[in-house]
Amino acid sequence: MDKPTIKWIGSPNFSSPMGYKIIAIVNHIMEGTLVGTDSWFANPESKVSSHFGVGKNGEIHQYVDLKNHAWANGSVNQPNWPLLISGVNPNYYTVSIEHEGLSGSKMPEAQYQASLALHRWLIEILGIPVSRDNIIGHNRIDSVNRASCPGAEFPWDRLFKDLQGGTDMLKVAVLLFTKEDFWAGYDVASKHGNCAIFVRPADLSVPAEAQSAEKLIVVGGPTTKHPAEVLLSGNDKYQTAAAVAKYLG
Repeated sequence: MDKPTIKWIGSPNFSSPMGYKIIAIVNHIMEGTLVGTDSWFANPESKVSSHFGVGKNGEIHQYVDLKNHAWANGSVNQPNWPLLISGVNPNYYTVSIEHEGLSGSKMPEAQYQASLALHRWLIEILGIPVSRDNIIGHNRIDSVNRASCPGAEFPWDRLFKDLQGGTDMLKVAVLLFTKEDFWAGYDVASKHGNCAIFVRPADLSVPAEAQSAEKLIVVGGPTTKHPAEVLLSGNDKYQTAAAVAKYLG
């Protein structure tokens, strides 16, 4: 995947590497203009930044190097994101993309294509699975103060269809019994080209996207009775880890 054209702007607002692997892309709406965001992120007193900003005209700006942590996702308030790591600032394991515009406005085609290209490139270089728990909106982390970020008009369905190659059916998906199984599941997903990862809800239901996958690999939990299921589980976390290790060869 070719790197899209990106203009370096820079921001003094970032943290040095903390040793965590990036597991998700978080999408935002600027609630303003690209030029205004450039100025705001350049101001050390703002104490905010993101890695990237995408303008309505398709221009992509970068504010923080990917090896560092932008200050976009740190406030956690009534989250509904199952991959949230308890006690760890989300900025340390996410990459952030701001989009020019307002939360109620539709994204122009040039902006959509630029954001799509940026997502594809980040997915490839960072090894991020294409799933609705690995590519999210800011509202999944802060559902109170950022409930409308990136907005009701954000083209989620189109984005996932394009990222999955134009098909609604996943070839392979990984289903985790709990989010604590993420790192084992991540290794399994990497074996299958960074396929989608899902976390099983507390009621043990299976997400529809996972159930419709051609092959479903279950890590750390009971069977889903999927017709093409691979069950990597044991009586405890050690047996599960052994099953995963054996599968990875």
